[in-house]
Amino acid sequence: MALSRDKLLDIYKRTMKVARFDEKMRSLLTSGKLAVVYYTVRGQELVSAAMMAALNDDDYIVTTYRGQHDQIAKGVPLDKLMAEIIGREAGTCKGKGGSMHITHPETGVMVTTGVVGSGLPIANGLAMSSQNRKDGRVTVACFGDGASNIGAFHEAMNMAALYKLPVIFFCQNNRYGEHTAFADHTRVENVARRADSYGMKGVQVDGNDVEAMYEAAREAVERARSGEGPTLIEAMCYRMMGHFFGADFSYMPEEHLAEMKAEDPLPKLRQAMLDHQFSEDELDTIVAEIDAEIERASDFAFDSPMPGAEELRRDVFEKEIPA
Repeated sequence: MALSRDKLLDIYKRTMKVARFDEKMRSLLTSGKLAVVYYTVRGQELVSAAMMAALNDDDYIVTTYRGQHDQIAKGVPLDKLMAEIIGREAGTCKGKGGSMHITHPETGVMVTTGVVGSGLPIANGLAMSSQNRKDGRVTVACFGDGASNIGAFHEAMNMAALYKLPVIFFCQNNRYGEHTAFADHTRVENVARRADSYGMKGVQVDGNDVEAMYEAAREAVERARSGEGPTLIEAMCYRMMGHFFGADFSYMPEEHLAEMKAEDPLPKLRQAMLDHQFSEDELDTIVAEIDAEIERASDFAFDSPMPGAEELRRDVFEKEIPA
């Protein structure tokens, strides 16, 4: 199926919102205006944008502490997202979760987990709820290649296949599990083939190819929504900076860095836009509008107060337990 012009534009806007927000955060950190632990998503903007563009607004996602691109692409408001990252009361979790625990059910971002691989069983729970309620929703579990070696990955895959849950296991394989190359932590040649062990469909796709990435996502969503069960998507991409902002990545060989630069998804997507008859001016205008939105979000976040001391005991227990 050829990617429509409207859908391509949708993916471009999501991608650039992720990219420009990430650039803003890195600018705040390097300027000294902000001091927080931050996980840059440079290089993985497109994989998430294309996946989220295939979902409905009320579909669910579960992501990881490196999932800011998933959150933005799914629609979390940038002002509340930035406020949460910098620990302000106006954040999505009142400033108490930070970037590792973003939650925003209004846009379907149900959980952001800080434990590798822990989101997959949670996604199954959401998918089973949808299946029982027959609400037609699809759940996407976002994770990296390192999580494919966690026990929860295998347990979740087996359960999802057994019950034909409306869930998509979305492995964003950026070639490194923190500081360890994929070949050094996994014996099989790719993650997608592990789907065979559980009787589910597995697909490996070039995550930097907008048409291929969107088509794989669309097909998986269609399968899940129609009751045909789960899909494991392994989207091949690159992490173009360290595991966290400021981290060294000298462990990456020179040939990998060269390949990574050549496959940068941002210029490739821009060229795809030009090939579909979008003009340079149109694309620049979109980016300028996104930059303005991000500046407003930044002003909102930094103008928001820190959480008060009373928040220390709130949202801990359903009912307050006297000390």
